[in-house]
Amino acid sequence: MSASPSAPRFEGSQHYVATDDLKLAVNAALTLQRPLLVKGEPGTGKTMLAEEVAAALDRPLLQWHIKSTTKAQQGLYEYDAVSRLRDSQLGDERVRDIHNYIVKGVLWQAFTAPEPVVLLIDEIDKADIEFPNDLLRELDRMEFYVYETREMVVAKHRPLVIITSNNEKELPDAFLRRCFFHYIAFPDRDTLEAIVRVHFPNLKQELLAQALQTFYEVRDVAGLKKKPSTSEFLDWLKLLLAEDIPPEALRSKDAKAIVPPLHGALLKNEQDVHLFERLVYMARTNR
Repeated sequence: MSASPSAPRFEGSQHYVATDDLKLAVNAALTLQRPLLVKGEPGTGKTMLAEEVAAALDRPLLQWHIKSTTKAQQGLYEYDAVSRLRDSQLGDERVRDIHNYIVKGVLWQAFTAPEPVVLLIDEIDKADIEFPNDLLRELDRMEFYVYETREMVVAKHRPLVIITSNNEKELPDAFLRRCFFHYIAFPDRDTLEAIVRVHFPNLKQELLAQALQTFYEVRDVAGLKKKPSTSEFLDWLKLLLAEDIPPEALRSKDAKAIVPPLHGALLKNEQDVHLFERLVYMARTNR
């Protein structure tokens, strides 16, 4: 496995607003040659980070999106014994070579790529609790053994591994020790405005200012089951523009709370909608 004398650096991109702390975390993972574990609220750009890092470093991106049924072995390889049995019954000559029935997983592809890649392991907390532990050796040593073919697969280049988690379950301590950790905090107003400007460069300042104020007021409502995320704010802005909603429609004439127009982009369950409606009603009746 080759190693470059000086690690490349991530300085952000024109399509992704990365804070100084986040850029520092990516570069620390590159220097340490350890996986970067990124946590944060859903919709804060964790998955997009891997895409932008790959583009900025000019590296291919391989993605492994984890489900509740995903097993660590699938990331290495799978042996298709059923197909081999079927082909043997049909007299297919392919059965003579077991390599024809080895399906390479995303880790195998990353290890044997001709150039360094960025490997995204997305939403690792969706899998079984043993999933991270089952990958410890492979991510640490950058190699694994294929029992069916009796060969050792060793990484040609160490990939930059970016692992995301929505904090749905705790990850094992042994796994955490091998990662560089970064938590993407929800963006403050200035950072969120910068993010909006990347996606909507021609958005009028008056609409943006009022939308930001309304959005943070919604997020600050106590008792919300699910606070709206950055991605949902961007969706809401897109709808406001598509429907030509004026800034004054986002604020109440009597300075009391209102249910924002197109709130279905922000509030994603009936409990939160009802909670917001009750608060608005209480604000109006207590004038």
